[in-house]
Amino acid sequence: MEQNEPKTGKFALNFGVLLGVVSVVFGLMLFSMDMHYDQGWAIRGISLVLTVAAIFLGIFQFKKANGGYLTLSEALKIGTGIALIAGIIGLIYFYLLSNVIEPGYMDKMYEIGKVQAMVDNPNLTEEQIDQGIEMQKGFAWLTYPFILIMNIIIGLVLGLISGLILKKQKPAY
Repeated sequence: MEQNEPKTGKFALNFGVLLGVVSVVFGLMLFSMDMHYDQGWAIRGISLVLTVAAIFLGIFQFKKANGGYLTLSEALKIGTGIALIAGIIGLIYFYLLSNVIEPGYMDKMYEIGKVQAMVDNPNLTEEQIDQGIEMQKGFAWLTYPFILIMNIIIGLVLGLISGLILKKQKPAY
């Protein structure tokens, strides 16, 4: 009797979509409470906890479906896949937020950044800060690939950690 081994892609897709949807719901919750401009440690911490939980749970469920066995490469594939899919969903939400839901989102973020820069660097003039913001606007398109690359790196690291914790090789015989 031949046993079908589970596919890493299926688990990456399922848990990536789950993480992406939960992240979008979290983002919509922040938007409804007018907290979507807040970049504090609590919001980042909650996002990180959601990511860690989804990746660890995805890898754990794969191990369970695979008869209790897991290789490090499988864990890396699942962790990276989950982060990639969740990142794509998150980017779609970010694009919709900044261009459809609230078209002035990026301008408001630049204004918040300007105020923060004035507080952090009191020796800079307002013209210098404005010049820096204009330069940032020219590179705003880099936000999308940067977010995706960071998501993939985080997924890779979390997949590595989870894989090292949960790995169990099949016996050679």
